[in-house]
Amino acid sequence: MVEREIVKTGAAPAAIGPYSQAIKAAGMVFLSGQIPLDPKSGEMVAGDIQVQTRQVLTNLEAVLTAAGGSLDRVGKTTVFLTSMDDFAKMNEVYGEFFSTAPPARSTVEVRRLPRGAAVEIEAIALL
Repeated sequence: MVEREIVKTGAAPAAIGPYSQAIKAAGMVFLSGQIPLDPKSGEMVAGDIQVQTRQVLTNLEAVLTAAGGSLDRVGKTTVFLTSMDDFAKMNEVYGEFFSTAPPARSTVEVRRLPRGAAVEIEAIALL
């Protein structure tokens, strides 16, 4: 049986429901979706899709670091946008975080995200 380890860090927003920030198992880390919450205040960051995307990826990076990983070990992400009109601007910021050997990715438009966020990103990484 594969053991699971819960990953928790104060450097990223606390879970706002019955889930973990991430789970480590079998040499991988499965990261819950992050929305653009400031980890200190727990409030949404003010700003456009680029500001929100930057905060989301900063939060994901903090959870990965706590798990013993890094962005360069991410194998797959899923991006959820409330408007596909934001794709190009989100993609610009995403490219700053994944500039070389970017992971596989799916991007989908959704009707709504928690707390009115415009973007949420989840990831799976190798450790």
